[in-house]
Amino acid sequence: MRIQQIETFPLFYRLARPYGDANGPKMYRTSYIIRLTTNTGVTGWGECADWLPTLHSGFHERIIPFVIGKSVAERGTWLRTIRNWHSRAAAAVSMACTEIMAQACGLSVCDLWGGKYRNRVPVYASFQSYSEEADWKQRSLQQVEKALNDGFDKIKLKIGGKSVAEDQQHVREVQKLLSSGIGLALDANQSYDAAAALQWQPLLQSWSNLMWLEEPLPVAQAEEYALLRQRIAVPLAGGENLASATAFLPLLTRRAIDIITPDPLHMAGIDEYRHTVSMARTFGMRAAPHAYDGALSRLYAMFAQACIEPWTKMDTDSIEPVEWDVMDNPFTRLVPLRPENGAVTLPEGTGIGVQLDQELLAFYQWDGSAYT
Repeated sequence: MRIQQIETFPLFYRLARPYGDANGPKMYRTSYIIRLTTNTGVTGWGECADWLPTLHSGFHERIIPFVIGKSVAERGTWLRTIRNWHSRAAAAVSMACTEIMAQACGLSVCDLWGGKYRNRVPVYASFQSYSEEADWKQRSLQQVEKALNDGFDKIKLKIGGKSVAEDQQHVREVQKLLSSGIGLALDANQSYDAAAALQWQPLLQSWSNLMWLEEPLPVAQAEEYALLRQRIAVPLAGGENLASATAFLPLLTRRAIDIITPDPLHMAGIDEYRHTVSMARTFGMRAAPHAYDGALSRLYAMFAQACIEPWTKMDTDSIEPVEWDVMDNPFTRLVPLRPENGAVTLPEGTGIGVQLDQELLAFYQWDGSAYT
């Protein structure tokens, strides 16, 4: 099979009410979807994320001319070239090739990868906690309450965008809403130093429902993470922006964190993503995928979670949860799957097992105009 056609679907949605994390407010959401078609008529979908003008020109001027005519079976050789040009573009192409191979073999993606351990994968509701309004905490509480009513039993809040005292007040108020058994993760988006992170220690010690503290420090500071891990009361997590399995090695070899958070959209291909998750198991560590920016990439993260062995033999049905964006984002509806009771039942059938929403792809097509 050789690739005969590549279609691109750059998607753009401007938020009516901006929200954000410690890095600042988001004004819009974007996604870049591609569809590969082979000379035998088999198709596959892929997704990546970056600034749309860069992606669009890169695909049409360089990547598409390079990929047309390539053998899907030999993708491992020529995908290296795309990774060197733009690792995130390689993520989309590798996803599409993976689905093509599964479709051609009459298999699901999970079966192509050797079969799955489980049919349902847990997810956690991920919030962008800050808004521009003065009543941002009240709005956050309302969003958390809605997610709990929708059946989520795990949530993640953002910290690091306000003072430690103000963030702690916010989390205390959220904790009042959480009943027994509701897990909570905190994500600082690399906004603290060790001294600031340790200001959370008294509260972290008093809360029994904390799942992890995510990226309190710049993730490149592996030694500082290792020291903080010896002093902090909860598991440390991180690594969403690392592009390769090799990039995780400083964190893994120094035992600097407890949980890695790789993102299929940020890694140089879905095979590199799976290799990273498997490597965590080799080091005896957990992997809770970051999957905030894409519905298709989140589906692939769930496929990967379904196909890896449990982290602990104490509970052979357990698996780490995948991030689920519950904020205003119409692209979540691209994939027709929804959580029920805090987990997603994976689709059956060949390839990814679902059809992307074609009307949504057409409605949110980016018009090529500048945006900030």
